[in-house]
Amino acid sequence: MIDGANRLTLKAGDLAFTAYTLGQGPLVLCLHGFPDTPATWRWLLPDLAAAGYRAVAVTLRGYEPSSQPADGDYSLAALSQDVIAWIDALGETRAHLIGHDWGSSICHIAAARAPDRIASLAALAVPHPGGFGSALAGDFDQLARSWYIFLFQQRGLAEMLLEADDGSLLDHLWRRWSPGWTPPRDALSEMQRAFARPGVRDAALAYYRTSFDAAHPRAAESAALSATPRQVPTLGLCGVRDGCIGPDTFAASMPEALFRAGRVVERWPDAGHFLHLEQPERTAARGVEWLAIHCGDPRPSL
Repeated sequence: MIDGANRLTLKAGDLAFTAYTLGQGPLVLCLHGFPDTPATWRWLLPDLAAAGYRAVAVTLRGYEPSSQPADGDYSLAALSQDVIAWIDALGETRAHLIGHDWGSSICHIAAARAPDRIASLAALAVPHPGGFGSALAGDFDQLARSWYIFLFQQRGLAEMLLEADDGSLLDHLWRRWSPGWTPPRDALSEMQRAFARPGVRDAALAYYRTSFDAAHPRAAESAALSATPRQVPTLGLCGVRDGCIGPDTFAASMPEALFRAGRVVERWPDAGHFLHLEQPERTAARGVEWLAIHCGDPRPSL
């Protein structure tokens, strides 16, 4: 999946998560989004390792049978606990986080849950979840972009569309969200293989449904974590051509008041939702630059 990476299993309670690790040094956890897999970091992990970091890409909860919880809990509260458990499983006390799409949202909540365990955060394509929720209400352009979220609330219909789908719907989302860019064939193949595994489609839908379920047992906890100001330095990157979340909405969802340790927001021209795949060299360079600011150059002097 990622050239040169070692495959390992991280345990969190009764759940087991497949991860891919490359390099030695300060820990950098990379979290993928929807509809995607850890393969999304295939170009970033080698560059992070070359820069002196221990880069680890983890498969999110539910994206493989071994990490599908019996209680069906896909709340942000539960997902953020996974991150802390992974840091523990890797024998570390702190980690830098890089997240894309849902991975970004999970990183934000993990930083709110345990700021002492998170050294820095880089959020790609999806902004602060609490800020996004506030911005969405009166943003009709973004509501139109978010049509798929409302489709996913339709129980039965969404399952039917995804179960009957030959991959074209998920492929369509990739292309719609990054217009003018052709996704790599192997990236789409990895995604299609993941969604063909038992329970993965249901888990992916549960992410979206749980976030709108006010009656969920952990809804209040997730909302409180979303509203908690961040004590972790945060970099937010979005593509100007993103068809999933507009750049203006992204910026509006990242107000300075929510980031007590500072935040930087950048809009990249000629990039869409999958900016780390569309512009891998720029993403790696900016990521290494950001990490160096917050932990120095990890490589020993020669």
